[in-house]
Amino acid sequence: MPYLGSEDTVRELRRALTNPNVQSDLLRYRNTILKVIRAMSQGVDVSSLFSEMVKACATVDVVQKKLVYVFLCSYATLNPELSLLVINTLRKDCQDPNPMVRSLALRNMTNLRLPSLVEYVEQPLTAGLRDRAACVRRVAVLGWAKLYNLQTHSDIDAAVVNELYSLLRDTDPVVMVNCLRALDEILKEEGGVAINKPIAHHLLNRLKECDIWGQCEVLRILQRYRPQSEDELFDILSLLDASLVSPHPPVMAATLSLFLSLCPALPTVTLAALERVRAPLLATCGSASREMMFAAICHIQLLLRSLPGLMGAHYKRFFCGYAEPAYIKQRKMQVLMELVNDDNVAMILDELKGYCTDVNTDTSQAAISAIGRIGRSYSDRCLEILTGLLGLKQDHITSAVVQTMRDLVWVCPQCSDTVCLAVEGCEETLQDSQGRQALLWLLGVYGERVSSAPYTLEVFIDGVRSETSLGVKMELLTATVRVLLCRPAETQDMLGRLLHYCIEEETNMSVRDQALLYYRLLHCGIEETRKVLQGRRSDPSLGVLIGRPAEPVGQWACSFNTLAPLKQVAVETESTSRGSPEHVTFDRKPNTDLSDTLNCGQDETVHSGSDPDVLPPSPVVPLSLSLSPALSPAEFERLWLQRPHVLSEQDSVKTEEEEDYLCMEERVRCPEILHCSTQSLQAAMQLVNIQMLAFTSPHKLPWRVYLYTHTQHANPADTPSSSSSSSSSSTLILGELLYSGEGNQRSAINRGPGDGDVAVKSREDEQTEGEEEAAADGPRPQGEQDEVKVTLKQQPRDGKALKAFLSILTTVLHTLSSERA
Repeated sequence: MPYLGSEDTVRELRRALTNPNVQSDLLRYRNTILKVIRAMSQGVDVSSLFSEMVKACATVDVVQKKLVYVFLCSYATLNPELSLLVINTLRKDCQDPNPMVRSLALRNMTNLRLPSLVEYVEQPLTAGLRDRAACVRRVAVLGWAKLYNLQTHSDIDAAVVNELYSLLRDTDPVVMVNCLRALDEILKEEGGVAINKPIAHHLLNRLKECDIWGQCEVLRILQRYRPQSEDELFDILSLLDASLVSPHPPVMAATLSLFLSLCPALPTVTLAALERVRAPLLATCGSASREMMFAAICHIQLLLRSLPGLMGAHYKRFFCGYAEPAYIKQRKMQVLMELVNDDNVAMILDELKGYCTDVNTDTSQAAISAIGRIGRSYSDRCLEILTGLLGLKQDHITSAVVQTMRDLVWVCPQCSDTVCLAVEGCEETLQDSQGRQALLWLLGVYGERVSSAPYTLEVFIDGVRSETSLGVKMELLTATVRVLLCRPAETQDMLGRLLHYCIEEETNMSVRDQALLYYRLLHCGIEETRKVLQGRRSDPSLGVLIGRPAEPVGQWACSFNTLAPLKQVAVETESTSRGSPEHVTFDRKPNTDLSDTLNCGQDETVHSGSDPDVLPPSPVVPLSLSLSPALSPAEFERLWLQRPHVLSEQDSVKTEEEEDYLCMEERVRCPEILHCSTQSLQAAMQLVNIQMLAFTSPHKLPWRVYLYTHTQHANPADTPSSSSSSSSSSTLILGELLYSGEGNQRSAINRGPGDGDVAVKSREDEQTEGEEEAAADGPRPQGEQDEVKVTLKQQPRDGKALKAFLSILTTVLHTLSSERA
């Protein structure tokens, strides 16, 4: 046979198709047609054989018909005139006694996709809707959808729509599902198929008769229906209960999506549904299909946004397998970061440590970044692992570790001493620009603690002419000026050389402008330079929670069982390719006031008090708390320091009012609150929509907790004529809980063994010291020894809302304290 793709190939195929001897032998004729289809699938243009193939469709051989129809449907748009020749054969086949032939003819008649043939297709399709064979009705229903897709601007035949609606009660479940799909396509401009109560109940009752994809289609369509009563809603949920734990992941996901759509006002039912799908989702995570496994992990991440502890007891199911692809390993590590707690942190860190030496560099760097994220709450254990990884002396591992340490000390300054000791000597291993930038930032910020900082910077300065990275040059300038402020004798000469090169020889304008900025800044004096480059740092006694506020289910319910979770990156995942922490930008404007953060609506509120629309006669304010919009730790610190709280020391309750700003301080007696775990305190706060941002470790003094929330409540109108109306006001409240431990130190002197404390001093010493302190300080209340100082800052000012919030916070603290007692 001639070379495939040449004109001789088509010529020989035509000769064989028109050969009477070949046509008389059914087997040879079928093989010749098969050669035509093979040539077509390999890219050969065989459209010139269209007329010969039209003649070949007039046969009783079903296999030959299928082959010819594949050819005709592929080239019909190129030969619209010749396509008319096949219509008579197709219409004749639509009346064949064999239902397979009838369905085949209907399917290919609509697959020709020629607007000129619509008038010839309508009558066979109408007859096909009433055919006695289910396979013909299936094809006819979808054929009407294809027909209307050809003529989208044509009028919709009401008779056809009514016929399709009546076929929703067809005995064949596939016909029923095809009718839903066809009506949804035909009535697309009108919102799709209309679902009323009888249709919804009929679909629910026949749900089990459908196959997997049919059930998914029915469940998707049922999301448009809203039950008319609560009894009907629970009847529907009872029918769907079995599908919620279906062994087929698509059915389970579609059912849960319907649950979330039907129960937005029933959080208890929603929570129970999410709990029930835990087992099917975990089973899907062990699927042999990598695509199915990846989709399940992404949807689990979606659920953890509202239920952080949903998979806590099953964290081992997210340990990575050796043969799993990198994209699955990285998603699993993101889930493990969400599941860390005091009980499993050692096991999870040990598992992540093994991934740090993975042959895939992306997986290795993702594991190191995950350890750094966990280190925000468990810094000692994580720093031990990170320091050990530096000893491997591998370029990509060292780079990721240094970047992770840079990010860790930015939010957890208490780790700086360990990091400063660990980074010495790392410059020899670092090769990539991102790792060198991170090292330079650490040397600049903590230059006084790193003994070799000036000498390391000198190595970078000596090689600045061969440096190709713009970011490294700019970071080198900043780091050198910072080290000059704390170690001038060792840095002055090298800084002069660096500034001379960057100003006189550097061709990049960004580097040159930054060098000129520092040069002119140094001319203004060292103190001015220090003010610009050495701002206030965070309190090193604080740690930042790695968790985030639990989101309302409604925020992500619409994206469940779609492709959105697969495309969504992990929330708050640190990028290993970003620059210095100071260069991280927020969506909010840098000079926004506290009140500027209130321009977003609340997504979920927890009400305390009576209905907001009805003003109570009592002074209790109907208050709603919300976590939206969220604040980052850095933004919280900026807002907290924006205004100092100057308080008098005479009263137990002090307020400072300055235009639209209010500060309040109160003392709350809760003796057992200091012994509560961080997870218990955070869970209790989130239950009433109060978010903890930072905390000190339990049993350490001074003990601090920083928190925030948004308030909204109804304000009554001032005038009597408008007493029935009300307006809503929103405020942002920042808070600090502080226990310094001074009360316990004094009580150790005032109390003896009879009060339940261990006597450390002798009775004579106790008596003497007690008298001295009583003479110096006067009598001290017994309860003040366990008091926690609560400081609240609010803007815009709303005294009633602030007092109502203080009441809620006090209730939470007393409740936790009583449970511990």
